Amino acid sequence: MNEEALKWEILNRRTLLHTPIYDVLSQTERAADGLEGEYVAIQAPDWVMTIPVWQGQFILVRQWRHSAERLTLEFPGGVRDANEDPAETARRELLEETGFRVGRLTKLGAVNPNPALFKNTFHVYLAEELEPSGTQSLDPDELLTWETRPVPEVLNAWGSPEFCHGLMGTALAFYLLRRQEEGAP
Repeated sequence: MNEEALKWEILNRRTLLHTPIYDVLSQTERAADGLEGEYVAIQAPDWVMTIPVWQGQFILVRQWRHSAERLTLEFPGGVRDANEDPAETARRELLEETGFRVGRLTKLGAVNPNPALFKNTFHVYLAEELEPSGTQSLDPDELLTWETRPVPEVLNAWGSPEFCHGLMGTALAFYLLRRQEEGAP
C-alpha cells in the first residue's frame, strides 16, 4: 500500500469540550478508500521544556502533579503563549520557575507528544551559562521548589516514581543525543 492510501482527510471538526488548558475535538474523517469514522483529538498549546545545566548539575523543579497525585521532579517548562517563540517560552519558564537567566540556549529538538491524540508540539532546549537572579515569579497556583542534582544521578533514577514525567524522558533522550554528537561519553 502506498502512503497516499494511508492518509485520512478531515471532513468536519467540532469542539466537544473547551477547558482553560485544551480543547477536545471530534473529527469526522475519511480514508482514501472511502472508509469514514469519528475520531477524538486534543488541541493544546505547544509545550516547552528546558534542560538547565548549572555547575555541572541539572536544575530541576519539584511540584505536585494533580493527575498523578504525587510530587515529581522534572525539568522546568510550561505552555507556550500564543505567538510566542518557543525559545522565549524556554527562557521565560526557566526564569519564572527557578529564577535563573539563560546565557546560552540551544534547541535540542521538537516532537509531537502523542500523535494519536494531541495536535501540539513539544519543544526541548538546553540552557547553559546560567545566572541566578534569586527570584522566582510563580503563578498564584504554581507551588514548586527548585533543586540541583548531578546529571548521572538523574539519568540513573529516570523512570522511578520521583522521575515519572514522560516528556522528561524525551528531553533526556535529546540531551543524550546532543552529548553523543559532542563526543561525550
